[in-house]
Amino acid sequence: MRIVIATPLYPPEIGGPATYAKLLEEGLPGKGIEIELVKFGDVRHLPKIIRHYAYYRRVLRAARNADVVYALDPVSVGLPAMKAAQKAGKPFVVKIVGDYAWEQGQQRFGITQSLDEFVKTSQKSFFVRRLQEIQTRVARRAARVIVPSEYLKGIVSAWGVSGEKISVIYNGIEIPADLPEYKKKDGEFLIVSAGRRVPWKGFEGIERAAQAHEDWHVFIASGLPRADVLGWIQAADVFVLNSLYEGLSHVLIEAMTLGTPVIATHAGGNTTLVVDGETGLLIPPRDDAALEQALAEVVHNPAAARARARAAQERMNDFSVPHMLARTSDVLRRIGHRMS
Repeated sequence: MRIVIATPLYPPEIGGPATYAKLLEEGLPGKGIEIELVKFGDVRHLPKIIRHYAYYRRVLRAARNADVVYALDPVSVGLPAMKAAQKAGKPFVVKIVGDYAWEQGQQRFGITQSLDEFVKTSQKSFFVRRLQEIQTRVARRAARVIVPSEYLKGIVSAWGVSGEKISVIYNGIEIPADLPEYKKKDGEFLIVSAGRRVPWKGFEGIERAAQAHEDWHVFIASGLPRADVLGWIQAADVFVLNSLYEGLSHVLIEAMTLGTPVIATHAGGNTTLVVDGETGLLIPPRDDAALEQALAEVVHNPAAARARARAAQERMNDFSVPHMLARTSDVLRRIGHRMS
């Protein structure tokens, strides 16, 4: 079986799609599936519109000899990949890890609603509505939609996509064998967070919650190579994900796998990973006081924090790479055989 994977990111670029694309490239051949990656980074230097047409042509060339076209987002690569799959007469599968229209609305068009409110509300911005139309069209035309959490299945269902064609496959992660070793200062309580500097990540709230404590130090691992990010998480006393929204956070899975105590917001897919008081601590979004209280709980009860971290590590087998590869290959094979 031959699969074309259309990916918006690829290492050394950082981000979940880059990590996921690399894992598929390395793991699916062991399941008897040949992979051809088509990377958006190869055309990103071109002017807008031209780059998307050039990307469509690249996917189309690859698709002619493939059984399935699999896009790792619904807009930047999803739309051209969908059109290429249609032109080549091949089944199309898309992975959706978030609401692209909402993310762009938050960053560029003044959207302040939560994602749960956003998907239920008619939007005023023409550009936001256009992005909603594109991602919805791509998802509806796909033979199968893959999402990493039940929460995101609900979001995509709210777009009008039938739940019967949405498969929940947890993201799998693999920790590199040799991580950089970072050491905190004596007496320091090291708080680490990581991710893109986008409005919904809540980094400023972490800094506000810590500012009254002289021995609390916050390090935001943003824009660093993945190994460096993981090295900082491993060195931390606690990892904090203070976001307003997450589909299913790669970095939260990584922190729990590394055995670092975690605090996360009760938002999106975080509740799939963290059981409050058992595998970590959950706090309300946008609540600096609750975050400060949770951090103080880790400081004052380190043994309990370590116990929660050990329980989290044991649960991370569900988010292993072999589990993800097995589920993904099953879905792709079923779609390929059904359409052949």
